[in-house]
Amino acid sequence: MNAIRQLSVSLDGAGMRLDTWLIREVRVLSRGHIRKLIHAGRVRVNGHTVIGRHHIRAGEQIEIEVPPPVSAGLKAQSIPLDILHEDADIIVINKPPGLVVHPACGHADGTLANALIHWCPDMIIGNEIRPGLVHRLDRDTSGVLVAAKNARALAILARQFRRRDVRKEYLALVWGRPDPTEGTIEMPIGRDAADPLKMSASTPAGRPATTHYLSEQSLGAWTLLRVRLETGRMHQIRVHLAHIGHPVVGDRVYGLIPTRAVPVSVDRQMLHAHRLRIRHPSTNDYQEFTAPLPDDMRMFIASCKPASTATPIMEKPGGTSL
Repeated sequence: MNAIRQLSVSLDGAGMRLDTWLIREVRVLSRGHIRKLIHAGRVRVNGHTVIGRHHIRAGEQIEIEVPPPVSAGLKAQSIPLDILHEDADIIVINKPPGLVVHPACGHADGTLANALIHWCPDMIIGNEIRPGLVHRLDRDTSGVLVAAKNARALAILARQFRRRDVRKEYLALVWGRPDPTEGTIEMPIGRDAADPLKMSASTPAGRPATTHYLSEQSLGAWTLLRVRLETGRMHQIRVHLAHIGHPVVGDRVYGLIPTRAVPVSVDRQMLHAHRLRIRHPSTNDYQEFTAPLPDDMRMFIASCKPASTATPIMEKPGGTSL
């Protein structure tokens, strides 16, 4: 049964188009869903059905019939989450390595999406009970990931990522010592012609990709890099760093076969999404979220240097940024 929501137009909404105003007020519904309800006669202004474009006035009474949310087929599962921030619009997670972001072939459940539905049962996108996942991290990449909790927030975040109005900064442990110690890799990335499950920086059909890197710490045979992405191609950091001869430690897909043993056991690529800066969907102010370095990367760094100098630079407040 549809729920009837009754809303009153305040002065700050006067002059707005009805659908635009409803997107702001009824955040669980997408623009397309709201337009369908208007055209179906399920939105009334002062008791009268309005079809088509209508500019509202202060004091008008709006009624909208909101259908009950439907399941997107995701099973809510109690999976521990390290929550960095949560409010009415977004939730920011420090994703652990090994956790798949959303269901796919071979991973029907046990994903971050399943965990988010359990943690936020009122997370509704386009009237479906599902998380608004606007970006992703590889299963074995740890760090900051943001999800929208309603349709309006999802649309705003998606636009930011599409327009590259976000700042994504990673920390990567790589083989060797890049020379120069700071640089930019501009190399298109596309599907590998020999292996469609892999990406390649040498395919002519690739899409433009730009990666900036800065050597943060020299660790003998390895280097801790700070990496900033301008684009968001699949496996971009791993592909670009392997292309210049400095693959991420532990990368079984793009890494080289090591000729020297690593100081500690490594069971995943040593790549961590350290910082993410976005504009908050409600305030439009920049907000930056930081995830501390995970234990396995800390242990690797500590094993390469005496304990007194094991603390990495990036953990200091106001540390170097690209």
